[in-house]
Order: sequence, then C-alpha cells, then structure tokens
Amino acid sequence: MRIANLDSRLVLLGDDGALDVAEHSQGRFGPDPQSVFAEWNAFRRWAQDATSGRYVPFDQARLGPPAPRPRQVFAVGLNYRDHAHETGFAVPEGAPPVFTKFPSCLTGPYGTIALPSNGNTDWEVELVAVIGRRVRCVPRSEAWAHVAGLTIGQDLSERISQMAGSSPQFSLAKSLPGFGPVGPYLVTPDELADPADLAIETELNGEIVQSARTSQLIFDVPTIIERLSAVAPLLPGDIIFTGTPAGVGLGRTPPRWLKPGDELVSRIEGLGEMRHRFIAECGREEGGCRV
Repeated sequence: MRIANLDSRLVLLGDDGALDVAEHSQGRFGPDPQSVFAEWNAFRRWAQDATSGRYVPFDQARLGPPAPRPRQVFAVGLNYRDHAHETGFAVPEGAPPVFTKFPSCLTGPYGTIALPSNGNTDWEVELVAVIGRRVRCVPRSEAWAHVAGLTIGQDLSERISQMAGSSPQFSLAKSLPGFGPVGPYLVTPDELADPADLAIETELNGEIVQSARTSQLIFDVPTIIERLSAVAPLLPGDIIFTGTPAGVGLGRTPPRWLKPGDELVSRIEGLGEMRHRFIAECGREEGGCRV
C-alpha cells in the first residue's frame, strides 16, 4: 500500500492515480494525513478493500510530506561507516548517536528550498521510517510490526552553525525552514521485496553524489526502534531519519555546498524520488523569512 498527502488530504495511490480516503470511506477516516496514524491498524484493514474506488490522475508537485505534523522527529547520525570516515568522526559502537529535527522544518518532496545567506548547506539523503503504533520498550524482533511505512528524507544541514561552539549543534543546524523534505509517499514494508536492503542515492545537477544500500546501515531500522523506544515512547506518526551514506559535501576536497540554482534529486529503490531546487534567501520580514 502507498499513501500520500495530496493538497493536505490523505490519499491512497494506485497505478491510475489517487483515491481520496475521506470521500471513499464516507467519513470513516478523515482527510488529514497525520490523523490516520492514530488508527493505523483499522485503516490498513479498510484499505485492503478500497481497490474498487475511482483513482484520479494528479500532478506530483501537489504532494506534501506523508506525515506532515509528527509530534517527534528523531534522526540518527553517522550510521554508515564510510560516512563516519569521510566526516572525521569515529564509527559509533554500542549505540547510535541520536538528535532531533524540529517538525517545523518538514516540507514536501518537490519545490524550492531557500539557502541561508551566511551558511554552507549540505545534502544527506536518508531512509525515513514512520511509526504506525505506539512503541515502548519493544524488542528488535518485533519492531517492524510498529512501522507504518518507509519514505525518503533529506537531512539538509547547515555546516557553519553545526560546527560552531565547543560541541556540534546538530538539531539547530538541521532544522531551518525546508531542511526536512520527506516523501513523495509512504510505502508499507510488505510492498517491498526486502525493506532492509534498498538502493539509495542523491543526484546533484545530474551527477550521482551519493550511492549505497540501506543494508549498509550500522544500526538498522529494528535496532533503532528498539533503542529509541527503550528511552521514550514512539508515537503514531512520529518519523525517524535513519542516517546518510558517504558522499556529502563536507567530505569532499574541497568541500562542496549547495548553491542557488542547484537541483537535488533524492531516490530510494521502491520509494520513488524527491526533487528540489535551491534559491537564495533574499530577505526577512515580520513573522519569518521571505524568499
């Protein structure tokens, strides 16, 4: 099953387009894409019988993040060995390094993202897991049962503020407006031949700059869920960025940063692709940044 956020409405995706869930379920499930995770098991059962509805073609540019308002956004750092080596950090052992991204940074899978005028912004494609059932102290062997689905994320990172101070400022540097693109849709694990082994890559202006497989994760999705749920409850609709492979701009000689006019394409096997173009931040006005 694939679900998506189309014009802020929950839809099922099929080969012929999108099916509006609220309309087809006659109000059994509401239009809000985030609310469905609170009833995920019931929704899965209903969706199995929803194949006979009217699927309508749509423009993919209308898609938003499939889980647009999670209460918690977790992210795992240095979760591929080659990425740890390229950034000069030690390969983590025993437990994954974890930080948070602020939910306000989330954006959809297509469109433009403003670059801070005084920053060095980097790309980091990641497999993202979305939680479908409340999780607390779940063993690794049962973790997949709590995953609603998988999608693509970019953990965009502003490296100047990240490295400022006596210790890295991961959360602040990775939570600027638009620095959490997610999408284009959510795919349930049963739709994938092996959800633990997917090709993952980033293309910048037509050049492949990251290419790996998610089977190379040091801490896989079940291990991450086991570790996180031992500390805090994971709530329906929460999202987890699982880490990026080697090939980021920071690890290059000389370093390479995103600049206005660049186009970034993020792909994961079986999960589609995201496409973003970067623009300059051109000013500020009351209430936030203006681009």
